[in-house]
Amino acid sequence: MRFGTQLLTALGAAAGLLGACESAPITGRSQMMLVSENEERQMGLQAYRQVLSKEALSHDAEVNALVDKVGRRIAAAAERPPGELWKAPHFRWEFKTVDNNEPNAFCLPGGKVVVYTGILPITRTEAGLAVVVGHEVAHALARHGAERMSDQMVAQVGATAAGVALAATIGGNNRRYVPVMMAALGAGATVGYLLPMSRAQESEADRIGLVLMALAGYDPREAIGVWERMRAANTGKNKAEWLSTHPADSTRLADIRRWLPEAMRYYRPRD
Repeated sequence: MRFGTQLLTALGAAAGLLGACESAPITGRSQMMLVSENEERQMGLQAYRQVLSKEALSHDAEVNALVDKVGRRIAAAAERPPGELWKAPHFRWEFKTVDNNEPNAFCLPGGKVVVYTGILPITRTEAGLAVVVGHEVAHALARHGAERMSDQMVAQVGATAAGVALAATIGGNNRRYVPVMMAALGAGATVGYLLPMSRAQESEADRIGLVLMALAGYDPREAIGVWERMRAANTGKNKAEWLSTHPADSTRLADIRRWLPEAMRYYRPRD
């Protein structure tokens, strides 16, 4: 009876979690959202402050101006979506450049954008930088951070339900094997659910980012060169796609080429 109550509780919690769904911008993909926008922004702000307390900011006025210019054009595009493509975010945008050779950039929930100088040799041009900033802003616009936290909560509930079932099924002294089996279930949840979802988010950010940079007046075809240079920089560092949180470089480039006609519909060149 105790097993039945535990299992019903776990399954009931899972059913409750499945009710909190939203739709991603552009793609319309169904998303699990169990974290409020306010909670997400607060966590983003805390993480942003931690990053700035540990990293050395760039003192290169030209580089800082470039990052700020590109960032504000992408942010303006995010805030004025054509039609009903997405809900305009209520972000307090900030754009910082970190003096670090690592090829990295990110946008935390709430619109806190950080670009590492190490990515500039890969982006090369203003439009190239717009590819990266557009991709990172797309993550925040689609609330991928909140979605990942929600996915982890769902996976935890599912693992709890499975553990209750295993313990009841195995019975007796064999219950000592439950922790080992639960560890395997955890790995299965990570590889089978969380990592593929992360790859879906990365692909989604590529697609939304193309539209954002097009709306901001940057030619989305620049994305091909940027990701080809990114692939060259990552040569020898890749692992199997099914164990990666990012799509394989060949997959990413093929998808971008497929999405370019969609993005080009929004492209209006700027001087």
